[in-house]
Amino acid sequence: MKILDREQFPALSTLIHWGIVKAEFRLNDIVDETLVSNVSIIPFVGEQVVVFQIDNGKWELPGGTLEVGENYMDGLQREVMEELGAKLITYRLFGQFHCMSSAPEPYRPHIPHPHFVRLIGYGEVELVGKPLNPVGGEQVIAVEVVEIGEAIRRFEEQNRYDIAEMYRLAYLLREEANGE
Repeated sequence: MKILDREQFPALSTLIHWGIVKAEFRLNDIVDETLVSNVSIIPFVGEQVVVFQIDNGKWELPGGTLEVGENYMDGLQREVMEELGAKLITYRLFGQFHCMSSAPEPYRPHIPHPHFVRLIGYGEVELVGKPLNPVGGEQVIAVEVVEIGEAIRRFEEQNRYDIAEMYRLAYLLREEANGE
């Protein structure tokens, strides 16, 4: 898949508003590390996907903001352990959200501002323990391995069509890469 089908992925095909951030999704795996602020993953365990729920009841996309001096792969490994209690086995980058913040200052002093990139990919994880739930981070109350349709349903129920479409897209790209 080289071009995103607007009919199949309407939420990812339009400008996305995350509060003060406007984001445009692009299928692209070329990274300019100087612009990366966040990295996320659609995690797979076999043919199923992993979803997690935080203490406000919302299901979320695994990943997060990079720490000072952290490259995106190290940040992803840390986030997967913190949020899922999982070890990262593989990661395949497939897209980026090119973001513009209207905030006067960056979310954290070390991340690019006002233009930055959030990376998204899919990969295999191994659940090895409980989420670490670090102080000051999101508090995870559930980690579940579910069928892709169930994951999509949960995100759509919360009106998070962007995340639902990321899961669907990752599933399709993974099948395509595996020759299925």
